[in-house]
Amino acid sequence: MSRGDLLSIHPLELKFPFALRKQISCSLQLSNKTDNYVAFKVKTTNPKKYCVRPNAGVVLPRSTSDVIVTMQAQKEAPPDMNCRDKFLLQSVKVNDGITAKDITSELFNKEAGHVVEECKLKVVYLSPPQPPSPVHEGSEEGSSPRGSVSDNGHVNAAEFSTAAKAFNEQLEAQDLSPEQTRTHITKLTEEKKSALQQCNKIRHELELLKREGNKSGGGVSFMFVIIIGLLGIFMGYMMKKS
Repeated sequence: MSRGDLLSIHPLELKFPFALRKQISCSLQLSNKTDNYVAFKVKTTNPKKYCVRPNAGVVLPRSTSDVIVTMQAQKEAPPDMNCRDKFLLQSVKVNDGITAKDITSELFNKEAGHVVEECKLKVVYLSPPQPPSPVHEGSEEGSSPRGSVSDNGHVNAAEFSTAAKAFNEQLEAQDLSPEQTRTHITKLTEEKKSALQQCNKIRHELELLKREGNKSGGGVSFMFVIIIGLLGIFMGYMMKKS
């Protein structure tokens, strides 16, 4: 903020978030520190590049006024995002009741004996924000796809690896967000644990049936065949659901 006797100006740097082929605006706040009417005028070293509204006006006693500076759309960025453009804001006391249409260049003529305050303003270009780094959605970290279970209740490592690969390819095809991917993985992990628990339970029951069959001296019971069939149907359903 400037420390002039007439106007407080904020900010002293015009900051533009630079973007190609896009108009960008920033504002100045002018605060009248006196009990008099104060006229102001804004000049720039590059008038074709900027639009200032209003570029001249009057700030009433102990009040504030806003000035909007708009940079026209640019076709290319300056080297190293450095800008040499400057603004000059002039202010002078005027008679009470004067309006913006009464302001003339003569009011800011120091040679005519007018006490004119001047404040120089710099132009600063801000680099656009960088997009976040993409997350590899097909990462195998934390994923737990289900594998098949053999007749003896053990997970088949080869089929488990194949299922994991298919699972990752499915995630990439769906183009899920990281949060959706984590939710999907958690759900499949819970289903896998449930499926393994069911398989272990069925395997335990099969062992009991085998023991009973050996004790009775008979062959494979009809119930044993039914349970084997149900186990195959169950595992086929789980693998298809994956």
